[in-house]
Amino acid sequence: MISVGIVGGTGYTGVELLRLLAQHPQVKLSAITSRKEAGMPVAEMFPSLRGHVDLAFSDPANAALGDCDVVFFATPHGVAMAQARELLARDTRIIDLAADFRLKDTAEFERWYKMPHACPEVLAQAVYGLPEIHREAIRGARVIGLPGCYPTAVQLGLAPVLEAAAGDLVERDGLIADCKSGVSGAGRKAEVPALLAEAGDNFKAYGVAGHRHWPEITQGLNALGGAPVGITFVPHLVPMIRGIHATLYARLTPQGARTDFQALYEARYANEPFVDVMPAGSMPETRSVRASNMLRIAVHRPPESNLLLVLVVEDNLVKGASGQAVQVMNLMCGLDERLGLGHVPVLP
Repeated sequence: MISVGIVGGTGYTGVELLRLLAQHPQVKLSAITSRKEAGMPVAEMFPSLRGHVDLAFSDPANAALGDCDVVFFATPHGVAMAQARELLARDTRIIDLAADFRLKDTAEFERWYKMPHACPEVLAQAVYGLPEIHREAIRGARVIGLPGCYPTAVQLGLAPVLEAAAGDLVERDGLIADCKSGVSGAGRKAEVPALLAEAGDNFKAYGVAGHRHWPEITQGLNALGGAPVGITFVPHLVPMIRGIHATLYARLTPQGARTDFQALYEARYANEPFVDVMPAGSMPETRSVRASNMLRIAVHRPPESNLLLVLVVEDNLVKGASGQAVQVMNLMCGLDERLGLGHVPVLP
């Protein structure tokens, strides 16, 4: 059995980790931390876990995290890197759901997250936890920087046309990612924009002048094809709880105009258990992936247009966060990456 600790178990990604790991056949939940809620039974805060999680929250200072095989950080930025050295010294593997180990350039991290990086030597050995692109590196990793929810959708949506094997199918300097997310993407906290009266019956863009996921997206797309890309990323908030819908636009080159993109995407993801390339002409819906680790893609060529449109949907709390974290843990521990993640999407 894999002994697992979770740092920060009271947020949405934390409770989603608990939901998934409580049903995982090879996991023993050993510690769940929260300074504010230390001593409170987990099932008291989250009644959905009654009968599944018997632990109480513990103070991080008293939790035996170093005795765990794997520790997940479902915490704000900066927490994982403050504890990374100590855990690695105890041979505990780390999966960080925040941004501490995503950006390889510490100057870029400091620019976007407004804090110095506390352990650049750990960052240097960290692996970016997107299994469909970095599977083999993940298997041998000790530290994982888990992708953000938007970057997961955008990178998997564009990977087949940017990877070196695909050739020059699209113009790399004019990519557009028009993305929408549910309110849970902002986390479990009291903020005016997330109030029902503010977010309900409303639709708006945000972060247009610069969003923290943009450098992560750019870093990943640059690496895919071995050449720089130019991408405009515009996120939007929609009045729903879960889900991301990304509409990706790429202008075709002459070579791309002669390409069968449906076949290209089907071949690229044929053996991926959590990526579903839908039939030609499909319109994926966020509810088709709700509460599951599945990401669905549809490819379109609008008539009288030189554009490729890629539609991507995922649950931002599962494939966009906690489900992907469990998928990565499975790979790190030599398990079938599908283990504990066979949930059928919830409908309606």
